[in-house]
Amino acid sequence: MPRAAKKSSAAKKSVIKDVLLMATPTKNADLRWFSGFHASDPFPAFSAKGRKIGLLPLLEVGRAKQESDFDEVLNLTEIINDLRKTNPQAGVADAIVFAAVQRGVHQFRVPGDFPAGLYLRLQELGLELVPAGSLRDERSGPALFPERWVKSKAEIEGIKAGNRAACAGFSAVEKILAESRADKKGKLLWQGKTLTAEILQDEVQAAVIRAGGLCDTGLICAPGDQAVDCHCQGSGPIYQGQLIVLDIFPRDRASWNYGDMTRTYLKGKATPEQRKMVLAVKEAHARIIKALKAGATGAEIHQIPVEYFKSLGYQTGLVKGTYVGFFHGTGHGLGYDIHEEPYLSHRFPGPLQAGNAITVEPGLYYPGIGGCRFEDCVLITAKGCTLLSHHPYRWEIA
Repeated sequence: MPRAAKKSSAAKKSVIKDVLLMATPTKNADLRWFSGFHASDPFPAFSAKGRKIGLLPLLEVGRAKQESDFDEVLNLTEIINDLRKTNPQAGVADAIVFAAVQRGVHQFRVPGDFPAGLYLRLQELGLELVPAGSLRDERSGPALFPERWVKSKAEIEGIKAGNRAACAGFSAVEKILAESRADKKGKLLWQGKTLTAEILQDEVQAAVIRAGGLCDTGLICAPGDQAVDCHCQGSGPIYQGQLIVLDIFPRDRASWNYGDMTRTYLKGKATPEQRKMVLAVKEAHARIIKALKAGATGAEIHQIPVEYFKSLGYQTGLVKGTYVGFFHGTGHGLGYDIHEEPYLSHRFPGPLQAGNAITVEPGLYYPGIGGCRFEDCVLITAKGCTLLSHHPYRWEIA
């Protein structure tokens, strides 16, 4: 084997400890977690022998020194201007290399969504970059921040706060449905107007904001067969006797952590088919929570609702061009991201850890009956799990 090939093989086996990020912390959970800093523009940050270094534009330097978790805040604007005295084309990549080499760092792990153009330019300038893997695929190398999936006390309180904001949204909807009345065609009326999914979405947003949250990525209020497409936002009039899937996932404005909860409602009296489906989903939800604990794998937990629904005769698959049954994962991690590792699905064969915050959200979806999903958040413990969300499951509203 040629000597160069041996060197390359050895490099792949070595673990690169320092990390490099280039992102906007309001949009990127890894950088938000790493920096402890809120900013609406992108900037680079890296670790150097256990220290966190941020390269901030001049506008943000003062605030970053006061508010961030960085051990060192560098003036990115000033560095680039100094480099341009000898290299008029110098930019962000040159500043990163300059700062890293000054601190004795020549190689980094980078996240999978690292900007491609910057990645190539940094390699041209001599940095060794290795994309980080994920917890569910050990073949791709270590995850960037595997410790991020084990939540701190502050993060847990933030998730709880996000869920309390979601509960304010559910309470608003329950009140509106209780006050609404059906016309002769079964269409619901509220305050003299046709009640629509859009009205409920607006009322949820207002309630969530008053409770300290923000539905910054939207929310789901899907009546009837719209909910069979389980991420359909929902639109149009709401009718008596329709199942309504209401999925609220607000960010807590104080901590920047997400909550995520779902409840299913029906104004009036359910049909036997609807009632059977709702009770099946609620039972699956309870069985999952009972089985969760550190050491169990996401794939194992996912099989619980899969097998339970199958035992009741609920089939999953493609029917006339539409997926029906239980065709999504059982849950996912959350925190600074609304969807993050670990997952309760066949995609995650690894064990859950104490301190993981995850959702539990089984559901069933059939045209003609509608959709049903119940979702709560839990914290994984050594012997089980504890709820991070609390709201009644009163789904049938007279």
